[in-house]
Amino acid sequence: MEDRPSRRSSHVGWLERLSRALLGEPQDREQLVDLLRGAHERELLDVDALAMIEGVFEVSDMQARDIMVPRAQMEVVDRGDSLESILANILESGHSRYPVIGDSRDEVLGILLAKDLLHYCRQPEARFDLQDLLRSPVFVPESKRLNVLLKDFRNARNHMAIVVNEYGGVAGLITIEDVLEQIVGDIGDEHDEVEGEGLILLHEDGHYTVKALTPIEDFNEHFDTTYSDEEFDTIGGLIINRVGRVPKRGEVIDLDRFRFRVLRADNRRVYLLELRVQPAPAPADVS
Repeated sequence: MEDRPSRRSSHVGWLERLSRALLGEPQDREQLVDLLRGAHERELLDVDALAMIEGVFEVSDMQARDIMVPRAQMEVVDRGDSLESILANILESGHSRYPVIGDSRDEVLGILLAKDLLHYCRQPEARFDLQDLLRSPVFVPESKRLNVLLKDFRNARNHMAIVVNEYGGVAGLITIEDVLEQIVGDIGDEHDEVEGEGLILLHEDGHYTVKALTPIEDFNEHFDTTYSDEEFDTIGGLIINRVGRVPKRGEVIDLDRFRFRVLRADNRRVYLLELRVQPAPAPADVS
């Protein structure tokens, strides 16, 4: 019986073929990318691997300011918040880490990990002191290159940094997941439970979760709208066109009577949206 080649040997063969493809010694990055794309066209490199390699190149050119969550869109905890208020905030936003601020967003006192509150869920009678739970914040300049920041994150086993501007004020925040998504695309987060539950999901409080890949035709049918699908097939494409760029996570976009907030996105595309329908304006009094 003929032995089938192992996965390891096939990977080695792939690397050898790729090495031979690169023997032309490209003179700059553009030529290298062209060679890699040629390898993909010759089926030596699959599309996911090509996208990741290109993502690595992009990360080395990008800075923290390019992908950070802006200051105004940061989900924060105030040092005076009660345990009940903090838990409600966590349930609403679904993140695992939160900057804790003092009198303003420029005064970041520390980082709160949601998991550190589990003790109080099991023992609600325990004395709660937010200060005791804070981790030291890490600050990075807006100009920090993402490839360097990723290395720092890994070396320090840290997952979040506060981005500051040239005057020392808080400009935003950035996580290791934000950086990795520039390389591998969307990783997914705490909102993953809505995946597979349909394109448009209604929540108890009246807001919707909408996948950006929802066809405009389906959106029109659900909300009785008449958006054209001649230029764009999906609601995500429609929003990107209105904004003129790929909106960042946390960004709010008003589209007629709809208010969208981006829940998940990377630098290439939008994945998940929160939608709130604004009340229709009252008819004008003609009497």
